Amino acid sequence: MIKRLLGVDPGSIKTGVGIIDVQGNRIRHVHHTVIRTGKGDFDERLHILFAGLSEIITQFKPVDAAIEDVFVSKNVASALKLGQARGALIAACGAHGLRVTPYSPTKVKQAVVGFGRAEKDQVGHMVRMLLHPPEPLPEDAADALAVAICHAHHAPMKHLDRTVNKTVRKTA
Repeated sequence: MIKRLLGVDPGSIKTGVGIIDVQGNRIRHVHHTVIRTGKGDFDERLHILFAGLSEIITQFKPVDAAIEDVFVSKNVASALKLGQARGALIAACGAHGLRVTPYSPTKVKQAVVGFGRAEKDQVGHMVRMLLHPPEPLPEDAADALAVAICHAHHAPMKHLDRTVNKTVRKTA
């Protein structure tokens, strides 16, 4: 059974989107792009993110989604904007019935490179090695594909955890 996964690397100006197909332990590149919002009014940028991701979901019909967690740096205003952008993207997924699983940047890097503090170019290199996507592969799209790959590795375990927890509750 093939499972189509959506990975999202959120940003308020550029958001990476990657879609992969997973069958057993095989993964295959399906699509990648970057949704560019420009630097206009912030509410319009949020709408562009929502509409752009909605269009991609409608076209490619993923069954599950993953998004990178907000990275909080010293600039609180930027972190708040990134959080709002994530909200618009998560809302787009929800509007299409997709459950969204968040992953930390460290967990994504660990899953793809094997080292949680890997550099962006190392992540891009491993995404190219694993998926052989058509070039060019923008950095944001490579990061989104990495999120999808991370989800492919971790989603079966999360599903198993939920199944085990339900079974334990029923027998208790």
